[in-house]
Amino acid sequence: MSRSRYPSNWKQIATAVKNSSDWRCSRCDRPCLRPDEKPVGLSKSQRRVYNLQVHHYNFDPADNRPENLAPLCSSCHLYYHRFGRGNISPGQLSLF
Repeated sequence: MSRSRYPSNWKQIATAVKNSSDWRCSRCDRPCLRPDEKPVGLSKSQRRVYNLQVHHYNFDPADNRPENLAPLCSSCHLYYHRFGRGNISPGQLSLF
């Protein structure tokens, strides 16, 4: 995945999308961790499950129109990118 396809203010765009959903996945409604939350008793791998990411419906990271962006937990985000569809690298799929 080429970071050059994302705008320089991607972090701000992604944070705004996550804030607009109250840090909940738009597919499964899972509440996710905010950057300042450090829950006691969760391992690093358990915290990853509650990581909110921003998905581009058309798989184009340069297209950041609000209607093209969706807040998804890491599990739901991988669901959308299974079987090599989209802009995810094969190395990322092997993490789970």
